[in-house]
Amino acid sequence: MLRSVSKTLKFKSFRVGVSKFSTSSIFRTQAIPDASETTATGQFVKTVSKPYTVTTYSRPNLVLTHGKGSYIYDLENRKYIDFYAGIAVTSLGHSNPEITNIINDQSTKLLHCSNLFYNLPAGELANNLVNKTKSFDGMSEASRVFLCNSGTEANEAALKFARKYGKSIDEEKYEIITFENSFHGRSMGALSVTPNPKYQAPFAPLIPGVKVANTNDIESVKKLINKDKTCAVIIEPIQGEGGVNVVSTEFLQQLRDLCNENDVILIYDEIQCGLGRTGKLWAHSDLPASAHPDIVTMAKALGNGFPIGATMVSEKVESVLRVGDHGTTYGGNPLGSRIGNYVVETIAQPEFLEEVNKKSQRFIKGLQKIADTYPDKIVDIKGKGLLLGLQFDATADIGEIVSKCRQRGLLIITAGNNVIRIVPALNIPDETIDEGLKILSESIGEVCT
Repeated sequence: MLRSVSKTLKFKSFRVGVSKFSTSSIFRTQAIPDASETTATGQFVKTVSKPYTVTTYSRPNLVLTHGKGSYIYDLENRKYIDFYAGIAVTSLGHSNPEITNIINDQSTKLLHCSNLFYNLPAGELANNLVNKTKSFDGMSEASRVFLCNSGTEANEAALKFARKYGKSIDEEKYEIITFENSFHGRSMGALSVTPNPKYQAPFAPLIPGVKVANTNDIESVKKLINKDKTCAVIIEPIQGEGGVNVVSTEFLQQLRDLCNENDVILIYDEIQCGLGRTGKLWAHSDLPASAHPDIVTMAKALGNGFPIGATMVSEKVESVLRVGDHGTTYGGNPLGSRIGNYVVETIAQPEFLEEVNKKSQRFIKGLQKIADTYPDKIVDIKGKGLLLGLQFDATADIGEIVSKCRQRGLLIITAGNNVIRIVPALNIPDETIDEGLKILSESIGEVCT
């Protein structure tokens, strides 16, 4: 890539810029500023990427080129510890050798065949997801799987399936209840159940019939739910984008009971919190079977970077679906499905999940030390497993903390309610955890003192 870009731009300095910073220099106490406009990075952003990319993202002058495990590198050959894993995606690390082998092998066999026919990996993945879910205390009524390409698409399918179920009872049974601070995606359906004015306002009006309740407040749900009109409730067992907010077991049980009473489909969006992220195969694996959902949506970790999503449903939901009700061109393609199978097989191991819990405790111990160092700024340590949040008071500039971390060699992201979110690879080495927490502590100290 570097050679071709250099040739296209005809910048003699482009290749020189790559070796400007050694890979070891990133761990110096003194911060290294983001690349300037005169560097290879700056020239690439200014002349190749930014003028031809739609304006939907705010990004620093940073061009990532390659990664290995829990480390990632930029165009200036600077090395970063990765505490965000592509937003909880690369759960088995960058350039995972087994996944690389799968991609190479499958690319010589069959990449795409459409859903007009069965293919081996897709059938195996659907089978694997249902059976591993049941074996690891997940969705007790898991029955069928729809394979797609992303989390948004998984949620779109879930909403459509739930509406089909509701309308099979009565044409007016189509309303959906969602929750404050939730995030379910950017397409029109998923966006309609993501009640954030910043995301919704530019695209209104959205799909009708969506009501918004308060998390951990069952009375707010009771005011909205209607047996004749409500077809679905959608909730994240742990809200990621909304601020790493753990929904209480008691509330989820009450929500399940309320859905049963009103013949309403309960959807758990586990796109960010599922597939080992909490130290269980699913976030809802900690719940009794009586609180399990009718639909679970997943994506992110399922492909470790390859685009794939899935919607797992109960037989109750499956019973109303007919040929032609939904579809996808790329969903369930052989390559993505083979990768998904490897991810599920790897994560759905007691030893692997136990290691996630050990790493979680290491993180929490380190974060507690940081919180004790800055008690006037840090309000709470939130989350579960390796979906963790460090909540700051309103006066702290967490955007500046993220920037300082990046300059010191740590990539980290934010969430709602002034939270710094930590979602690293599930197999991140212990020494990398310690090094990253040291950088985080130093960066907080620079901004908050």
